[in-house]
Amino acid sequence: MQNLTILGATGSIGASTLKVVAQNPSLYSIYALVGGKNVTKMAALCLQWQPKFAVVAEESDAKRLRTELNGLVDTQILFGQDAMCQVSADDDVDMVMAAIVGAAGLLPTLAAVKAGKRILLANKEALVMSGQLFIDAVRTSGAQLLPVDSEHNAIFQCLPTSIQTDLGYCDLAQAGIEHILLTGSGGPFRYSDVSSLSSVTPAQAIAHPNWSMGPKISVDSATMMNKGLEFIEAKWLFNTNKDQLKVIIHPQSVIHSMVQYQDGSVLAQMGQPDMATPIAYSMSYPERIPAGVPSLDFTKMNELTFLEVDFERYPCLALAIEACYEGQHATTAINAANEVAVEAFLSGGISFTDISMINERVMSKVCASNQYNVLSDLESILELDRMARIYAGEIVHSK
Repeated sequence: MQNLTILGATGSIGASTLKVVAQNPSLYSIYALVGGKNVTKMAALCLQWQPKFAVVAEESDAKRLRTELNGLVDTQILFGQDAMCQVSADDDVDMVMAAIVGAAGLLPTLAAVKAGKRILLANKEALVMSGQLFIDAVRTSGAQLLPVDSEHNAIFQCLPTSIQTDLGYCDLAQAGIEHILLTGSGGPFRYSDVSSLSSVTPAQAIAHPNWSMGPKISVDSATMMNKGLEFIEAKWLFNTNKDQLKVIIHPQSVIHSMVQYQDGSVLAQMGQPDMATPIAYSMSYPERIPAGVPSLDFTKMNELTFLEVDFERYPCLALAIEACYEGQHATTAINAANEVAVEAFLSGGISFTDISMINERVMSKVCASNQYNVLSDLESILELDRMARIYAGEIVHSK
């Protein structure tokens, strides 16, 4: 029986993780559920799963949760970032699902890394923000890092064991690998007239054609910023150089990513667009367990199509790729700017196309300054993240 802490328990990844646990009740036990401010959902999860700990964002949220539970379960209720780090690093924890969206997930995930846990990494921002620092911490602590994002999990499944067990430091060329092909659906606007994108509404942007995700990730998918963050994450996970990593549009989301080998072979991982599959594999690696997901029926597939990326349609993706090879300061800045911009778009403060404008302006400002070129510790990374959010907020307010 493996004890599991879920960071981001009230989100879509949390729900899929609990779906896998329900399929395998003799293998996994819920140690802690960590959420934000969705107290009603957290209360329902506590009643169902009865974890040892439940952690929410603030003291007021903890008081509300205690009131809703009314002593019906023997769950200790905590709040705040320190508590999130505590339940990620506790001795009794075997694995941590790192699925808190955005920069907020970095410190609890790093706490789990430093404690040597099995890290099920669904929070791509951890690597986008801290890159080498994060990878080095994994090696130093002896933690086991397993990618959960469907694309990175697919790539992982298509790689030899020598690469799987040496993430962050592996040599793709030595393993006979020519390219990693990172697939993306293109989101809901892949066929829309580019000139119409400025009038896109939040409701349209979060209506993803294939995947069920939270609002922030859904908007990132619509701009393909999500694919840009995944590009940066893939660079760190698989130690790619600029020529080894490519993005391709695959509207059906059946092939989750591919690896091209030097002998002309291409290995692809395929499956339903259901996050329970990569979650189950990361939880059970190197074994496989039931995920509650039906297998593909190839007789019912019409076609699988692929398109080149139109960077005019997806300027956020172009910016993220540029940031990836500019350096850590650029990726930290663009991630922070994007979080502020997407929040402003969802609240009606800016237009859909303003998101890429804000990302570009913040990244350019940071890259033009020598102040942030060297990010040697977590404190300097968090300070840059803070400043980039201030810059982005100023642009939003000016709109």
